[in-house]
Formats: sequence, structure tokens, C-alpha cells
Amino acid sequence: QVQLVESGGGLVQAGDSLRLSCAASGRTFSSYNMGWFRQAPGKEREFVARISVSGSATNYGDSVKGRFTISRSNAKNTVYLQMTSLKPEDTAVYYCAVLRLYSSSRPEDVRYWGQGTQVTVSS
Repeated sequence: QVQLVESGGGLVQAGDSLRLSCAASGRTFSSYNMGWFRQAPGKEREFVARISVSGSATNYGDSVKGRFTISRSNAKNTVYLQMTSLKPEDTAVYYCAVLRLYSSSRPEDVRYWGQGTQVTVSS
């Protein structure tokens, strides 16, 4: 079993920045493709970003491209999501995930989920 623990969420104003962190318990973290998803009230869980095992490849959802950056430290067993130019529509619970394949951005293909961290962006 792999445990994922997100942190760094909070309440910010539009235009502000936040960095989310996800700490993983597994000893094989460096073999995992990782991703971030988010879910707003009344909406489906949405793909945000993914990163390959080495960090050499990344991919972003259209709504966050150019504003969010995913990165990882395999030495620290941690994946990050740097969020800039935040908008009220970014308000959601953000979930860290272990992906079965780097090429998959579907929630149903996620291997492990974190518990989520709330991000609220005021207007």
C-alpha cells in the first residue's frame, strides 16, 4: 500500500500563488508516474497535471496550462504543484495520485489517491 499526504492548501485572493506538496510513503516512489487532480463541489474530478517517473515529461490540463507547474523530488519522495495567477474557478479540493500509466489522465486509471487539500480562491 502507498500513502499520499497532500499539504499546502488554503485561502488566497485571485492572482496569488500557492505551492501544494504531496509526500509519499512508498519505497518505490521513483518508479511512479504521478499526477494532480481536482474536484469542485457538484463537478466531476478533473485532471490537472502529470509527471513521468524521472520528471522529464509533464502534461497539463487546458484550464491550468501556463499557470501551474508540476515537479518532483525522488530523493524526498515528494511531488509538488506550483500554482500561480490563481482564479476563483481554481477553487477545489486538490488530490495527489499515483498513475498506472503516464499517458493516462483518467481518474478511473489512478492507482492510489491522497486525501485531498482544499484550495479556495476569492474574487
